[in-house]
Amino acid sequence: MAWDEWEQLKAQAGQGQSPNIQLNHVDPGGGGSYTLPSETGDLKVGHKDLEKIGGSAHHLYDQLWDKARVATPSSDSAAGDLSKQGFVLGAGLQHVSNRWEEQLKSLMDACAQISNHMQTTKAVHANDENYIQRQMSSIDALDDGFDERVGAPGEKNSVYGDKSKKKE
Repeated sequence: MAWDEWEQLKAQAGQGQSPNIQLNHVDPGGGGSYTLPSETGDLKVGHKDLEKIGGSAHHLYDQLWDKARVATPSSDSAAGDLSKQGFVLGAGLQHVSNRWEEQLKSLMDACAQISNHMQTTKAVHANDENYIQRQMSSIDALDDGFDERVGAPGEKNSVYGDKSKKKE
């Protein structure tokens, strides 16, 4: 919006006129939609899901290590041979080989990071689950202790015995 147009709209608003301003928005007919989380449920990821993602990333890393790296030494050798023979193509091939190696390392680093992150996430979630389970089981034990000592509502607690039968 140009500055002059903004000043004009401000002047119209000051005079009580309704400026016709429309904010940019997504067309409700063709665009995406938003649903409330209560309508769709919570996002749940289980340990098996994390293992699959981490395993796939690790497998891809291994495949890249075994198969994609193989091209680099032979390309470098070919580029050196072509350059020695006076072909300009040798420098171009060396450039392509260098870029391939950079991109390959970047992709392998990303795969390793995903794999490591999934393993860490799995361990953290397992620790959280164990902690929650321990906390809940200690609450259950505490509740059991209270349940053993309390009688039915409105009645005397049988643990303390009957006053008439107390020892003197």
